[in-house]
Amino acid sequence: MMIKKILETIQEDIRTAAQKDPAAGSKLEIFLCYPGLHALWSHRIAHKFWQKGWRLSARIISHISRFLTGIEIHPAARIGRRLFIDHGSGVVIGETASIGNDVLIYQGVVLGGVSLARGKRHPDIGDGVMIGAGAIILGPVVIGANARIGAASLVVQDVPQNSLAVGVPAKLGVGFSGHEIWKIAEAKLPDPTSDKINALEKRLASLEAKYLSNKQ
Repeated sequence: MMIKKILETIQEDIRTAAQKDPAAGSKLEIFLCYPGLHALWSHRIAHKFWQKGWRLSARIISHISRFLTGIEIHPAARIGRRLFIDHGSGVVIGETASIGNDVLIYQGVVLGGVSLARGKRHPDIGDGVMIGAGAIILGPVVIGANARIGAASLVVQDVPQNSLAVGVPAKLGVGFSGHEIWKIAEAKLPDPTSDKINALEKRLASLEAKYLSNKQ
């Protein structure tokens, strides 16, 4: 039964990769050439060892996986089903982080801590969350279900479900439906900082035009 469950889980992971990566080829290619899956599979073994108290063995497995995949997942981190780490290089998931089901993480993402004290130090990521490339989420913050974190954003506060967080530090956009949030995620996430700069440029151009008009 255990072997059957393991094989079913691997098949589910491969289907998830095929669904979330338009560049995915055959199942064999996904099985052999996707470091995000290899890191996830290694983590499951390391996590089991960690739970049994075999912590040195767990850390060794995690360390080897990091060397081979470029993805660092602490063996104590809790990860749900159908996580897909796309490309993956530079991803770091801390010890007390938790990740729900159906989460999509791109390269360079950090789920890190800001405290040296023992205890809860890392983020909780809800079901269906997408985290863009290079995003950094710090501290014991909660990212609600189906939220979207823009690329290169810095998140240091909770993000409600069905919300956007974009920028440094991240600004929140809330009140989207599940369909709307997916549509935005599949197209282009808004950039509040860029929007403010554009608004200021338009305002400046308008003031210049009024000044020149009055001068004439």
